[in-house]
Amino acid sequence: QVQLEESGGGLVQAGASLRLSCAASGRTFSSYTMGWFRQAPGKAREFVASISASGGNTVYADFVRGRFTISRDNAKNLVYLEMNSLKPEDTAVYYCAATRSYHVHNYAAYDYWGQGTQVTVSS
Repeated sequence: QVQLEESGGGLVQAGASLRLSCAASGRTFSSYTMGWFRQAPGKAREFVASISASGGNTVYADFVRGRFTISRDNAKNLVYLEMNSLKPEDTAVYYCAATRSYHVHNYAAYDYWGQGTQVTVSS
């Protein structure tokens, strides 16, 4: 079993940067693909980015490609989401999640979720 806890959210102005962290417990962390999702008020949860168990493969949603970077440190059981050039439309609760599925875009494929961290971007 994997327990996840996000941190690093906050209130920033448009154009600013934030780095989200996701701390994982459990000895099997390095066997999971990790993903970041987000959910804005009144909207469905949407895929942001994922990184394979080894860290060798990353996938991004079109709307964040070139602005966000996902990375992981398996020795420290951490996953990061570096967010640059933030826009007001990036405002949402951001969740990290773990899966062993190849269907990384599908939130239903993820087995474990954190509680989320709020990111608010003002214009």
